[in-house]
Amino acid sequence: MRIDFTKMHGLGNDFIVLDGRSGALPVVDAALAAALADRHTGIGCDQLIVLAPSDRGDFRMRIFNGDGSEVEACGNATRAIGLLHGRPALIETLGGMVSTTPTDTGISVEMGKPRFDWEAIPLGYPMDTHKMPVAWEELVNPIAVNVGNPHVIFFVDDPYAIDMARLGPLIENDPLFPERINVNVAAATARDAITLRVWERGAGLTRACGTGACATAIGAMKRGLVDRKVTVTLPGGPLSIEWRADDEIVMTGPATESFRGSFAAADYGITD
Repeated sequence: MRIDFTKMHGLGNDFIVLDGRSGALPVVDAALAAALADRHTGIGCDQLIVLAPSDRGDFRMRIFNGDGSEVEACGNATRAIGLLHGRPALIETLGGMVSTTPTDTGISVEMGKPRFDWEAIPLGYPMDTHKMPVAWEELVNPIAVNVGNPHVIFFVDDPYAIDMARLGPLIENDPLFPERINVNVAAATARDAITLRVWERGAGLTRACGTGACATAIGAMKRGLVDRKVTVTLPGGPLSIEWRADDEIVMTGPATESFRGSFAAADYGITD
């Protein structure tokens, strides 16, 4: 038996998509996700995306990081799936319902409303999430926000001067964050522009992170650093983020289908 897949990316953040919307797929668990994501012995990706039928939306999207952990949301993957679907869609995720709409400039995604209370991040104990009284070396007083998944954002002079390969995993796995955390370092360079780097929970340093761009934009807006619509530039390219008056976050940016293929189920221990 062979299983079809589609390889896609959003600003270099790449995905394997298994489409089970109209046909059954084998059970996907952490071990299978990690094996497929391995860039040496598998197909290779940052995240594995599994599509399935949904009673709440047009379909359901499950998201597995490269280490096999299942997570709540992924903005870049949502744009990619919006491109694959080819028309407006309401998508069920662990982080809530999101909607996608094709536009002239890519795919627009309504990501939901941000949450700031410490239980929603979640944190290990109560504290002010707007200016957290914590520090990891030169990274101090971050803001935390949940935009479908949890993020902590540090505003610095130069995001590229931060040793994210060392500090990223240290912060991600700190006991303060019982479900681990996505780590963002950013600089507001104008009232409508932010430069951002992201250490992604379970994936590492990434070329782009859609939820990170959303969380960072919201954090900068909460602190009065930028206006309500900004361009967030990541190593992989720019995303447009708007925080509307109805509290909804809207992300717009490109997505690309790279190629399609199939793999032998038996090579990954799938027997039925």
